[in-house]
Parts: sequence; structure tokens; C-alpha cells
Amino acid sequence: MSVLRPLDKLPGLNTATILLVGTDDVLLQQLAGSMLKEDCASELKVHLAKSLPLPSNVNRPRIDLIVFVVNLHSQHSLRNVEESLHHVDASFFLGKVSFLATGAGQESHCSIHRNTVVKLAHTYRSPLLFCDLEVEGFRTTMAQRLVRMLQICAGHVPGVSALNLLSLLRSTENPSLEDL
Repeated sequence: MSVLRPLDKLPGLNTATILLVGTDDVLLQQLAGSMLKEDCASELKVHLAKSLPLPSNVNRPRIDLIVFVVNLHSQHSLRNVEESLHHVDASFFLGKVSFLATGAGQESHCSIHRNTVVKLAHTYRSPLLFCDLEVEGFRTTMAQRLVRMLQICAGHVPGVSALNLLSLLRSTENPSLEDL
């Protein structure tokens, strides 16, 4: 059980692996199911984890993209993500980490303010996506987007790298944190 590094394992031939980290098992499983239904030229592998670090497993494939899922209705979810971030090597934040905030559709029930998650993503210089995973249509759209991001991070899209993707996603971000 140690720090997760992007180059710990050799890449699999035509394989892309995503790690979804979050406390809500049901939503993560539904998102994983939606991702596996998507048409993908490479072999798609989805791993779920409640938190990091991951147990040392020789058979675990290389992780191409990590998505930290924060449920805005749960303080525990945010604390779990913050604690898990300490177990990720800094080089992963060069385009291979993303944050996904769910539950923003019911803002009256949120126990975490949206700006808290925005600041967290900004601190780690990683993209932040918002999606209400409880709604099937939104979940399907997010699955499509994550599969596309995963293909890029795994190097399966010619001419586009994870750093290119990061710069594209950052240029369309909301106003700077000074405006918040």
C-alpha cells in the first residue's frame, strides 16, 4: 500500500483502465456499467475503489485515468477524496486526474458548497466535471465523456495527449478563483 504512480506498470496492448474513487458504491457501479456499454476501440477496464491507497496487487493493470467522485450531499465523500489524494504521485496530475462532483442538481440538499470542490480541483490543477449521476441520461453522457478522456489518457487517440486534454479543459474553465 503505497503511492500510486502512473508508470508503475507497463501499458497493456490496446487496453485503457480507469479508476473511479468514491464512497457511493451504487453510483460508481452504475457509472461503470454505463461506461462499459459505450463503444470503445480499445479494451476498457473500470476499477472501483472507496479510497486510496490501493492494495499492492501484482495483477493490477496500469491506471490511465483516475476520477475522484465527490458527492455534494456528503461531507464524508469530500474528506475521503482529500485523504485519498495524498496517495497519488504528483506526475498523475499532468492530465491523468479528474474530479467529478455529483448531486449538484439538488442544491438545497448539498452539505458541501460547490466552491469547495472548485477550489479543490484548482489546487490540484485538474479538471472538474459536474453531473447528477442519479439521472440515467446525464450518467450516460458523462460515461461517454469519461471514455473519450480515458482513450486520450491511455494514448489511443493519435496527436492528442493527456496534457493537451488538460490544457483544453482548463481553457474552458469558469472564472479564476480570485473571482469566487
